[in-house]
Amino acid sequence: MRALVIEDTATGQALICHLLERMGIHPLQARDGLEGIAAFTKELPDLILLDIILPDINGFEVARRIRAMEKPGEWTPIIFLTALTKDEDLERGIEAGGDDYIFKPISEVVLGAKVRAMQRIIQMRSSLLVLANKLDGANRELTRLSAVDGLTGIANRRQFDEALTREWRRCLRARLPLSLVMCDVDLFKQYNDSYGHQSGDECLKAVATALKDKLRRPADVVARYGGEEFAAILPDTGLEGALRVAESMRAGIQSLGMPHEGSSVGVVTVSLGVASVQPFRVEGMSRLLGAADWALYEAKRLGRNGVHAADPALLPERDGGPPCAS
Repeated sequence: MRALVIEDTATGQALICHLLERMGIHPLQARDGLEGIAAFTKELPDLILLDIILPDINGFEVARRIRAMEKPGEWTPIIFLTALTKDEDLERGIEAGGDDYIFKPISEVVLGAKVRAMQRIIQMRSSLLVLANKLDGANRELTRLSAVDGLTGIANRRQFDEALTREWRRCLRARLPLSLVMCDVDLFKQYNDSYGHQSGDECLKAVATALKDKLRRPADVVARYGGEEFAAILPDTGLEGALRVAESMRAGIQSLGMPHEGSSVGVVTVSLGVASVQPFRVEGMSRLLGAADWALYEAKRLGRNGVHAADPALLPERDGGPPCAS
């Protein structure tokens, strides 16, 4: 432990440093307020013993400046050394940022007791900071897990809903287009029946990874929407760009070559529905969802393993489209 002693008298400085060394504490010395502030900045001591009456600026001002220099969460104990015994002086010292007082002449017993008390506080505070950091890390991990699908590792439905609301409002303010891609694994029930649920899980993981790999911008989000259905949010993207992304997704899944006896092409494929709109009011988001879901339904109806688009302006307002055939 290192203690900064800001004391202008040579005898006082020598006595305090001697007593600190006997307690196993390394003393750092400063003879006036500005020198003490400079030493604090350079050395970052664990404890400060601060005389109130100094030749340049007084100890109250030194304490205020030190407190102003500390970053959020930092704290260095300050013990005032003084011959001032009035209640008003003690109150002024606490308001300036002091933590305790030692009255002159310095008693070795009192100094030892006060320093040991501060050591215990420092140790307890350090333990609390370690615990707080662990809890903060655990909370961040819980937040991350609450937004991630446990099977595929991509965003879950909750994160999708939050991201869509956030991007809708952003595009609404900036008058930018927003596109949505809904994706469904073709004939997935038959795949599970033929290959087993474990293989089905592996299939969904591979599809999720392939879909995510087709997104190039940080704002783009792909999520597991539910079951074997996925969805991608493409902010600042018009219909033409969204169709290109959807087609690259479709081709990417097919190129994985995962065997599927029930498929017309012999491998796992996906159908995708695309819708794009420039948001014009907050309540219009359900129209985009309904259009993308309808487009997915049409892609299924037209033979699967394809991409279909729907215009939200041509569909009635709804909470969602018709159920998609598997």
